[in-house]
Amino acid sequence: MRNERLRWLLLSAIFAAVTAVLSQLTVPLPLIPVPFTGQTLAVGLAATILGSRYGTLALLIYVLLGAVGLPVFAEASGGVQVLVGKTGGFIFGFIATAYVTGLYLEKFGFTLKHAVVANVIGMFVTLAFGCVQLKYVLDIPWDKAIAFGATPFLVVGVIKAVLAALIGIKVRERLIASRLLRAEQPVAR
Repeated sequence: MRNERLRWLLLSAIFAAVTAVLSQLTVPLPLIPVPFTGQTLAVGLAATILGSRYGTLALLIYVLLGAVGLPVFAEASGGVQVLVGKTGGFIFGFIATAYVTGLYLEKFGFTLKHAVVANVIGMFVTLAFGCVQLKYVLDIPWDKAIAFGATPFLVVGVIKAVLAALIGIKVRERLIASRLLRAEQPVAR
């Protein structure tokens, strides 16, 4: 039991690192204050593979690493100033996204169909958090916050959600088959 919990904790740490690496894949958008990044793909992978508890833990670790100043956020940034800045809402949204996505999969099953639905729902959770903070940080009306913080990301977000589902389910199945992961999570004590 103890080894099993340790394995889950290590996987959470690994997915925090995966998120940090994929965060560096950025495509700046002209006239839009938020770039495309690989972060949301990593969030979807963490939730799809690890579920709600340990997927959320992975993103909490990631956010805490960035909050203390490690350059894990997009464009090798870090620090509290990022979290209270224009992209901070998206970053905080990753934690909620991992929880919601993982919870959906735990409730309805870790199948490809459910993983796609869960990751699309998760995309909207991230965008909602991002738009709220963007509105207040930039002091802009809701329509501009949505135009800057959600609309440009919908098509790419759905593509990343499908990729996270495809890759996540396959990796999860292989980890379970190789006994590196158990389908059920250990109970916290």
